[in-house]
This record gives sequence, structure tokens and C-alpha cells, in this order.
Amino acid sequence: MLWFRRPHWSLVAALSLVLGFVASLSGCGDLALDAPTANTATSRGTTATRNNDESIRIATFNIQVFGQSKLSKPRVMQVLADVVRQFDIVAIQEVRSKEQTVLPRFVEQINADGSRYDYAIGPRLGRTSSKEQYAYVFNTDTIQIDRQWIYTVADPDDRLHREPLVAAFRTLGPDTDQAFTFTLINIHTDPDETDLELDALDDVFVSVRADGSGEDDIILLGDLNVDEYDLGELGRLPGITYVISGVPTNTRGNRTYDNILFDRRATVEYTGRAGVLDLMTQYGLSLDEALEVSDHLPVWAEFSVYEGGRPELASQETQTAR
Repeated sequence: MLWFRRPHWSLVAALSLVLGFVASLSGCGDLALDAPTANTATSRGTTATRNNDESIRIATFNIQVFGQSKLSKPRVMQVLADVVRQFDIVAIQEVRSKEQTVLPRFVEQINADGSRYDYAIGPRLGRTSSKEQYAYVFNTDTIQIDRQWIYTVADPDDRLHREPLVAAFRTLGPDTDQAFTFTLINIHTDPDETDLELDALDDVFVSVRADGSGEDDIILLGDLNVDEYDLGELGRLPGITYVISGVPTNTRGNRTYDNILFDRRATVEYTGRAGVLDLMTQYGLSLDEALEVSDHLPVWAEFSVYEGGRPELASQETQTAR
């Protein structure tokens, strides 16, 4: 039995996964390729230059063991802050600290150059004493978050080690009725249970799409700990596609763990541009220096700021909805 209601300090049930509104809130090497298809493999390197102001870049980054120790390393924090400034939204995995100061201090450093970023962070999660948090860091000049629609996926059957953090966004710039709206699902799978978790994430994706928000642009992103060929039931969802294929996403350059997935039939706002940011090339780091930043690299994809991909399509969709 399925039932949903707007998550306003309530629970939303779906399949064997229940969505709970339990988020905690706070108020260069590779050239990307243009491609007509959704599966866009790119080489590692620097971030692609935006085509124009009519696009946004959404990234995912596992900042390995992001806590007090990393905050104390000025060069590492300088690199991390600069990485975030290259994107409009970054979904972060592996925030690991009992003190809830990591994201405030990080965003303060990001904004030290006059940038205007904000964040949302979820609860501490994990089956052991080693807990992690998901977070979103976003540019308030280009992105608006719906703080009434942020929730953690509750998992009563314990199918997921760290339940995903879900949040709804829209682009700023276009008129409200033309702006691209979308929902992100931030995930870090357990590397020892990827088969089980990938077979649960299809249920998560379907549940979020049917959570009562009416949003059809659902984007799942994060550290999946598998490449594009081992996505299990998640990879068998109708229309599902990924942006990174055949390109390593770990710092050592020998594994593809991180990706961005969505239903290509719905999310036509994807421009076909995506990439993996090579920290060593971008910042002139040795392998050891890059590993101090993280053992993962940022993965990103570009989307139109307009619903439907073009302003005229956004207007048509709004008129149809009326």
C-alpha cells in the first residue's frame, strides 16, 4: 500500500521505505564534451566552462572523513572552497564530526571571497559509532532551496546503511513559472553491501518521484561504490541514465564510484555536458596532496535553468498545467 502527504514534520510511506522529514537545517584537467545523449563520458581534468548564464552545474563530492582534522588544514580547505565555487550545488557525502561546526565553517570559508553560498545538512547516520552526514551546499545567487521539502529516507527494514537525504530546489534567474525545478537524492552506499543497497535505491527513486511534490525531475547522485555496469535494480529502472561512463572518479584514477543519475525521459534539461574534476591537474597537487583533500573526485553535470530546457518550453508547460 502506498500513501503520501507533503512532508511537513510528518512521515511518508512508500513500498518498504518510509520517507521521514528528519533533516537538520541551517538558515583544472578535463574538458567536458557536448553530446546529444544523456550518457556523456568525459575525461578527467578541469571543469568545463559554462556555455552561458542559462545553465547550472550540479556536482557530487565525497569529501573523505570531512571533520575537524580536515578543517585544520588551510591548503586543503582552500582547495575544497574553490571546488565548491565552481558549481551551483554540491551534494556532499561523508561529513564526519560530532561537532556541528563543519558546514558553518566551510561555508564561511567559501564565502570569504564574496560568494553567497548556504547549506542544508541531514542527521548523523550509520549503524556503528562512526556516523556520517549528508549535506547540500548551494549558491544562493543561482539556486533556491525549498526548506519545507527536505527529508531523510527512513528505512525500517534497514536496507540502507546511510539513508539518503532528499531536497527540492529551483533555479533563480528565469521567471518563477519558467525556472527549472528538481529534487536531489544524496546517497553514499556501504561498499560491503552495494548489491543490497543498489537493489533498494530503485525503490527510493520511485518513492521520491511519488512523494506528493509533483516533481518529475528526480536526480540521484553520490558515491555509489560501483561503476555504471553494476547499478543493480536501480540501473534497470525505465529511462534511467548516468552521466559518467568509463572515467575513474577516485583520486588514484583506477575506479568509477561516483555518478549522477536521472530519468532521461523526464529530465530533458540535461545539456549533455558532464565531467570529473581532476584535483591534481586543476590545483597542481601531487597524488599524496590530492589524497589529503579526498580519495574521491567531484563529479558534475550541467542542466538548463529553464524547465523543459528552453524558455518557450517552460512557458508551454506552465500553460498546459493551468
